[in-house]
Amino acid sequence: MATITPDYASVSGWNALLPPRQVSPSLQKDLNVDVVIVGAGFTGIACARRWQEHSPESSIALLDASEVGEGNPGRNSGFLLDIALAEDADPTNSERMAQCNQLTRETMRAMLGDLKTSGQNVDIQRAGTYRAAVGTAGCRSLKNYTKFLDTSGLEYRVLDRQQLHAEIGTEFYSAGLYSPDCYLAQPAAVIRALCCLLPESVELFENSPVQKISTRSARWIVETPGGKVSAHKLVLANNAFAKELGIAKPNLASVYTYAGLTAPLRDSQIKVLGENSNWGLLPMHRLGSTLRRTSDNRILVRSLHDYENERNTGNVVCELKKRLHSRFPQLDSIDFQSVWGGAVGFTLNGAPIWGELQANLYVAAGCNGGGTVKGTLFGQLLADLAHEKPVPDVEKLFGKPAYMPPDPFRGLGYQISTAWQSWRGKQEL
Repeated sequence: MATITPDYASVSGWNALLPPRQVSPSLQKDLNVDVVIVGAGFTGIACARRWQEHSPESSIALLDASEVGEGNPGRNSGFLLDIALAEDADPTNSERMAQCNQLTRETMRAMLGDLKTSGQNVDIQRAGTYRAAVGTAGCRSLKNYTKFLDTSGLEYRVLDRQQLHAEIGTEFYSAGLYSPDCYLAQPAAVIRALCCLLPESVELFENSPVQKISTRSARWIVETPGGKVSAHKLVLANNAFAKELGIAKPNLASVYTYAGLTAPLRDSQIKVLGENSNWGLLPMHRLGSTLRRTSDNRILVRSLHDYENERNTGNVVCELKKRLHSRFPQLDSIDFQSVWGGAVGFTLNGAPIWGELQANLYVAAGCNGGGTVKGTLFGQLLADLAHEKPVPDVEKLFGKPAYMPPDPFRGLGYQISTAWQSWRGKQEL
């Protein structure tokens, strides 16, 4: 019987940097509630809080297979974009993109207010983000993203190799741009702070992986190793692992990516890293490497992609070092303090799986690497939808997920596509 979460080989490096927190108990009883939400990440917490706003009298159980900060929300690279991702950008449809940007901006503003209200010490700054490319494939994507920024009237600066070197200390990229529309954060600290804002009507159970969902007498039954939850309504906010519970299998896959985070750099190393002391860089090729220099002077690199299964940690360390040192040969002696993996919910065309998929079953999955802000938005909108409040046309704005054939054809197709993309964009990796 499958669980909804992978058994990660390593702890989250972000979470390991934070002080220990009081973990909520696991589910060790049978419950009857109004609504059960699976996944205490950005989507699940946002949904629970909005649900309570609409119906304060509702009893809500929130189940997480891991611990808050240790699951996928604490394993990303800490980019909170309030405009579209590069792979989502469509310069030919400026009206639709403007509506998407407005929704994400509003969500981001609300998140900042929530973080302030939490009173928690959260490292988050509107530091912007760099986009950079090396070869033909990357430069083509960079040109398309520039068109999107132009048609959307968004601010940016074009950068050449020398300017990138001056600002972030690498000569690896041939061209790039800087956009201010991004916050950089310690993601485990962000999700922990938002969790602190859960109302008393929400009962959180950590280390409670869901093993099975079913229906009985018009109620949803959610089973964990320690107990069952019976609820009138069920929300799946567990992203890639919704399919392990039999939901959205034709549209959803898990893709594992990996990150390495160094210890704080020495003064001699900091001197050769450019004038910007807190920055993030997103690749223009979908298989490229994400980079960050954190406010406490660590370097993060995130790269590599695997279909459905996490690879050996030793291999990950070796490959991440190659990518780090190719970009920063002046840091050839540096090592990682933490290396970890995380699973991304992937859909073929980047569109989310969202809405009431069955009677009283609400799902938000397939974040495609943008689950922090968009996931928060989609969680709030699920609660609105369940309470018959006005909601935007998510499918029209963000797309409808394309069909993917079952395995083994799906896995074979992913491998062929990845190999082709890697060959075309080999300079970007």
